[in-house]
Amino acid sequence: MKLFSENIEDLRTLYIANLKKALDMEQKITKALPKMIEESTDPQLTAAFRTHLDETIGHVAKVESLLRDATGDASTATCKAISALITEAEDNIKDAGDESIRDIGLIASAQQVEHHEIAVYGTLRTWAELLGRDDAAGTLESILEEEKNADELLTTISDSVNTNAVAVDRAYSTAK
Repeated sequence: MKLFSENIEDLRTLYIANLKKALDMEQKITKALPKMIEESTDPQLTAAFRTHLDETIGHVAKVESLLRDATGDASTATCKAISALITEAEDNIKDAGDESIRDIGLIASAQQVEHHEIAVYGTLRTWAELLGRDDAAGTLESILEEEKNADELLTTISDSVNTNAVAVDRAYSTAK
């Protein structure tokens, strides 16, 4: 099984390869979030997705800047993990038979994406530090903090949304 699409011989090359994947990841999330905004029915969830879309657009610009600083250009490499997570989110949207169930499915999907992003940016920040790129490490740390905050907000919102879904589940079970 081939792990990398290019010959990775040093940490700098690995760092750049993963920055390119991070850019692809953020671009794909920017395209997916409007659909999640449209499909969510909980006002807090919709607002959280809107806020995160704005942040994600900023992340695209920041990662592009990091890539230009490191390589002179801002090309991408496919992030297969985020493609799979977005496909799962789309399936959750299609498969949900009730709005509250769809909302908790959206939260679950969004948190899976956030967890992936947290792992990516934590790793990239550490590599930037090891490479002596303190400016890049600071930028990556700021993105990482926004991803952690988004995840925490989704957890808070899930408390009320999950309660609504349980009520729907009980009503469905009683009707059977």
